[in-house]
Amino acid sequence: MKMRVLFVLAGVATAVAPARAQTRAAPAKPETAVFAGGCFWGVDAVFRHVRGVTGVVSGYAGGDAATAHYDVVSTSTTGHAESVEVTFDPAHVSYEELLRVFFTVAHDPTERDRQGPDVGSQYRSVVFYHTPEQHAAAVAMIAALGRETAYPRPIVTEVAPLARFYPAEAYHQDYLARHRTSLYIVYNDLPKLKRLEERFPKLYRP
Repeated sequence: MKMRVLFVLAGVATAVAPARAQTRAAPAKPETAVFAGGCFWGVDAVFRHVRGVTGVVSGYAGGDAATAHYDVVSTSTTGHAESVEVTFDPAHVSYEELLRVFFTVAHDPTERDRQGPDVGSQYRSVVFYHTPEQHAAAVAMIAALGRETAYPRPIVTEVAPLARFYPAEAYHQDYLARHRTSLYIVYNDLPKLKRLEERFPKLYRP
């Protein structure tokens, strides 16, 4: 039987229900996204500067474990694409926002099997999805960008299920931060960070 407590205030009896225990909403679980958009150095660097992203790993996706090595992937015969695995907090950045950054800052989604000076199937544009929700979001984003005529040429990005992601060799990780004066980085990747800051100031993290 529930009990009620009576207080007498100025001669008036007031019933006070027992206080309910306060509950806090459980924090959002980290999620992961995998994107391929040319050389993974620049894509890696872009997502490291997005608020809400808690981890970025450069690696390979689309092939098998036996060929997930840089020297072999570079032959364009493995099915792998240079990719990045992005871990993010959905309470601070959404998957849709990451997609928008991927398509409009991290690479040119209208280039087939290449990005800038890099040519080969390992440099193709791919969204590797984990869930039906990620698949639907990627397809919707491509359709939206098409309606916006965001590019003068059609988007050629593949949307494919992720079988497995293989981390790349240690010397590829966080490459831009360790080689900021490299001519490749200066010409191809530092401009991406500038575009991120200009186009998404609320998402940009110095």
